[in-house]
Amino acid sequence: MPLSLPPALFLPGPTASGKTACALALARELPVEIISVDSALVYRGMDIGTAKPDAAELAVCPHHLIDIIEPTESYSAAKFCDDAHRLMTEITARNRIPLFVGGTMLYYKALREGLSDLPQADAVLRAEIDQRAKTEGWPALHAELARLDPAAAARFKPHDAQRIQRALEIVLTTGKSLSEAHARRTPRPLPCRPVTVALIPSSRSALHERIARRFEKMLADGLTGELAALRHRYRLTPGMPSMRTVGYRQAWTYLDGEISDKELLETGIAATRQLAKRQLTWQRQFREYWPEYVEIDCLRPDAANAVREMMLAGIGA
Repeated sequence: MPLSLPPALFLPGPTASGKTACALALARELPVEIISVDSALVYRGMDIGTAKPDAAELAVCPHHLIDIIEPTESYSAAKFCDDAHRLMTEITARNRIPLFVGGTMLYYKALREGLSDLPQADAVLRAEIDQRAKTEGWPALHAELARLDPAAAARFKPHDAQRIQRALEIVLTTGKSLSEAHARRTPRPLPCRPVTVALIPSSRSALHERIARRFEKMLADGLTGELAALRHRYRLTPGMPSMRTVGYRQAWTYLDGEISDKELLETGIAATRQLAKRQLTWQRQFREYWPEYVEIDCLRPDAANAVREMMLAGIGA
């Protein structure tokens, strides 16, 4: 990556790793504009369950790709790449620095390494798969995937609903295995030089404690009431991408009377921990392929300062 290119800062990390606090600390010292790398923050009205920055935090510096679509709409990695390239060009033209912050690792990978030539989600097919899962159970659909694409099924657990569903969509839509469909396109050259500092926990159990406290706070702040209001305002279905977001998916089941208060708390925390596990798996790939990639322990008391020092070193400030 040519050193003559203007820098762009990348701050990936799992949920509850303190990305927002680190980003705002940077924003108080550098002329940055934050670009959200979060597939849930794009939705208007979904504030509590996404831990969306509040008004005071948004006022620290310009933020982008937050509250840009309705919960009934869809956003994609391809659209994110288009928006990210446009924003990098616009922000650097203002002599400011793009700062990418968020935990949707597919978006980072798509931007840096190119997009897979995968079909768009088919709402009708997805609804059919969801209905079958309700009647037959996800292990039965996992067994079907094992017949159609043994290699993909071997990578997923029988209750890994989201991955099983997407793999079935792909094989039923394209007739190709997941690995065949994941053939890479050539990535678009970035208009900036990436500087990446990733947040990684030194203790998985400590991160799990953070996740539990955060989900408890979301419930105390009114997550179920927020979702009830969204369901009243919009014609939502549980299969929509917005409603498949961790937290909202469990709250939907709760509002439908299918689980108790205790089960909502337990399933919400468990799902968020699984999300963090997947995010950390993605980050191990970034460590291997991104030459500038460095890590900071997000549990350090001085994590925000450590991120700032590494970012400053990376841009040569």
